[in-house]
Amino acid sequence: MDSKEFITHRQNMFHLMEDNSALLVFSNLHSEHKNEIHRNFYYLTGILEEGDVVLLYKKNDKLNEMIFIPPYDEFKAKWVGASLSAEEVKLRSGIFAVYDLDRWKSTIYRILSECKNLYLDFNRQSPDENLTEEEVFAKEVQEKNPWISILNAHPLFAKVRTIKSKQELNQMRKAIEITQKGIEAILSNIQPMMEYQLESYFDQAIKYHGATGYAFPTIAASGKNGCCLHYQDNTSMMQDGDLVLFDLGAHYNMYCADISRTFPVNGKFTPRQKEIYEIVLHGQEEVFKAAKPGITTKELNQILIKYFAKELKRIGLIKEDSEVSKYYYHGVSHHIGLDCHDLCEYTPLQLGSVISNEPGLYIAEENIGIRIEDDVLITETGCENLSKDIIKTVEEIEAFIAQRKGN
Repeated sequence: MDSKEFITHRQNMFHLMEDNSALLVFSNLHSEHKNEIHRNFYYLTGILEEGDVVLLYKKNDKLNEMIFIPPYDEFKAKWVGASLSAEEVKLRSGIFAVYDLDRWKSTIYRILSECKNLYLDFNRQSPDENLTEEEVFAKEVQEKNPWISILNAHPLFAKVRTIKSKQELNQMRKAIEITQKGIEAILSNIQPMMEYQLESYFDQAIKYHGATGYAFPTIAASGKNGCCLHYQDNTSMMQDGDLVLFDLGAHYNMYCADISRTFPVNGKFTPRQKEIYEIVLHGQEEVFKAAKPGITTKELNQILIKYFAKELKRIGLIKEDSEVSKYYYHGVSHHIGLDCHDLCEYTPLQLGSVISNEPGLYIAEENIGIRIEDDVLITETGCENLSKDIIKTVEEIEAFIAQRKGN
């Protein structure tokens, strides 16, 4: 994406900040792996560099912005590659005030002497985690500048990241397109083998087609493993007659695809597998029909549960509606973007939100685990299935595998 996109992202945050306030965001995570750079830092800058700091300052409703980067490191340049130069940072981010990293603290303290609030991006997941850079700095500021109010920027980021721009959607469409290539590689080679062996065809295909990484660790779950929602061992032998559930996705320029498909290992669904598969598929259609601005993901999930209750009673798998939870035990939707489970506002869906649509049924006693997942853009009057071109129906799957086998 070009710098105009990241300029817009910073303006989005600026409009939500209180006046006479500063926002400080660290690239964080101290990793040489670009995929682990703090997503909110990337959202503001487009920079994938460990150790950088970005500062936004709102004074009298005027936005000031600057970024601090490490000096050139000859040793690092020789071993892992040089960091971006100041000129490259300006070009990529659209921030023209670029300073040496060792100046960030003196600069922010100078600014804090003239403002009321400091926004930091707090997102503690567990009380047992070590203190983050944000938490350490907040404690220091409160000791040295007790008149400053420390505010959490995380809800602001959730608000601005909920709605995807045209450029962001283009990155997601590309990630989905690459993921489709990987799924077709899986189907072209599917047969009884180790789960990780079949997974490897996806890995090679998405790298060949330009993925910048994985949205999350791939789930390749055959037979009863498909009933474990976050199974990631991928070490079992796939058996002739079983299904294999894949939950996978490439990312492109940090934006994610999140797709699930379930395939017969031998290329042909049994009548029972087909029956359950088509219940899941039709359940997904019920969610597609209901998804629109104003509805919540919780309401979408209730629509699916009601449908599953009717169908599972019809085929004799359950007798009471409450028994659905034995075979369906997750939500049908989450937001997708820079993260697979993206930072968002949990409010009624809005125009420009991107969510998953992922119904599933998991019948462990029959070795049947089925999930079908697509990525969905909320439009003015409904939704668009961004991954509609990825093979999905029983007939399409069986025909594709038969053609590749030359049958």
